[in-house]
Amino acid sequence: MKILKGIAVALMVYVAVVAAFESMIGTLQPQAGSTLVITTRSDDGSAHDRVVSRLESGGQLYVAANHWPRAWYHRLLAKPDVQVTLDGQTGDYRAVAVEAGGEEHLRVAGTIPSRPGSAS
Repeated sequence: MKILKGIAVALMVYVAVVAAFESMIGTLQPQAGSTLVITTRSDDGSAHDRVVSRLESGGQLYVAANHWPRAWYHRLLAKPDVQVTLDGQTGDYRAVAVEAGGEEHLRVAGTIPSRPGSAS
């Protein structure tokens, strides 16, 4: 019984550490180069900043929705008027979802450089 209790405590600590790390990853990332800060708003109007990777293609600015946790993305879908801080300049934007698997999605996905050792 003591061993099971120890395993349960260790598992809970592990889950708490992973959750804390993952929730900080979007706020403590370096804000330069290929990142931007996107500010979304909750229903109560409070602002939430998230650092995400940026892609530029065809004169348009894109971010991938795979930045976890995705609360920022759900707020963005609910309230698409956001602020973006890019290279030290902040501006107002309207976010538009790109259809997964659609022509635009495939074009933008094709601009992402492959990582060494990954299949092309």
